[in-house]
Amino acid sequence: MSKLGLNILDRYIIRKFLGTFFYSILLIVSIAVIFDLAEKLDNFIEREAPWRAVIFDYYLNFIPYFAILFSPLFTFISVIYFTSKMAYNTEIIAILSNGVSFNRLLRPYFISACIIALFSFLMSDMVLPVSNQKRLDFEELYYRRSAPQSGMRDVHKQILPGVYIYFSNFSTSNNIAYNFSIEQFDGNRLVSKTTSDYATYDTTENMWTLRQYMTRHFTESGEVMERGIRKDTTLNVHPSEFSRRESIVETMSLREIDEFIEQQRMQGADNIDYFLIERHSRVAFPFSTFILTLIGMSLSSKKSREGIGFHIGLGLLLSFSYILFMRFSTMFSVSGLMSPLVAVWLPNILYAVIAYIIYRFAPK
Repeated sequence: MSKLGLNILDRYIIRKFLGTFFYSILLIVSIAVIFDLAEKLDNFIEREAPWRAVIFDYYLNFIPYFAILFSPLFTFISVIYFTSKMAYNTEIIAILSNGVSFNRLLRPYFISACIIALFSFLMSDMVLPVSNQKRLDFEELYYRRSAPQSGMRDVHKQILPGVYIYFSNFSTSNNIAYNFSIEQFDGNRLVSKTTSDYATYDTTENMWTLRQYMTRHFTESGEVMERGIRKDTTLNVHPSEFSRRESIVETMSLREIDEFIEQQRMQGADNIDYFLIERHSRVAFPFSTFILTLIGMSLSSKKSREGIGFHIGLGLLLSFSYILFMRFSTMFSVSGLMSPLVAVWLPNILYAVIAYIIYRFAPK
């Protein structure tokens, strides 16, 4: 018995588990890179992407993104594969026959799952945001067929408490917002309203310039009107907010996502559910590692006359059904039919019940 309380059997199973997990990641990610390169090769050649950038800026950042995204699936396949081999070689029967309980046998499995879940969580919160930024920047430059030429339309959003802006159209090519207006409120009372034909953003000075503007100040004594040709002002809004993609949250840590969501709520954004799904998924996906480990171990610990292939096939069916159900539930959330928290955790809850049922019927 070691100082950590792990015996020879524990270390054997943990070594098998983690070894199979990382080997399956290496194998499947290699296949994914080949297919991805085949799909995007024409775009890379057409956009004259340097091969150094393709390798170091894209694929070296694509690999950790893909690996962490499907780490619960890799965990499940790994458990099914090496446990089925142990059962086929009657190792499981020998272990249980020598007085090791099924619950005690689960211990090294859950230690391995804890290592993988912790690794996945830390990677997604500390490493992937930086890695995803490089990957998305590369895709925008060398893969997307056309950059957006016009931004959002008919936008009315809060940029500070009591301060709202509106514009009918925004051009990303020259940073111009047309039919621009600023409204300031004190509680429910309108204090002032500024309208202009258009507003341009100066990237060097980081300020907005209103053209042909008119400001109406509403006071208790009456209304004061101000007109002008040009007016420079600093607003708590950047042109990138009018054209950025929802995938921007993939470049943020959990703390940054929380701050970003609060900002979007203040501004009255209508796509907050997408960001909430990403936020809850950062915790739910690593947690699913434990559920899928229990299903995989309970399912494949019994020797089957059909051989290892039967367990692997059944495991793949369950794992893909989990992914499919997860996608369906998040679609319901995006459409507003379900809370993001419920949508993200519902697959885990359902498959936790399935895991318990399979565990009850596992050989002990």
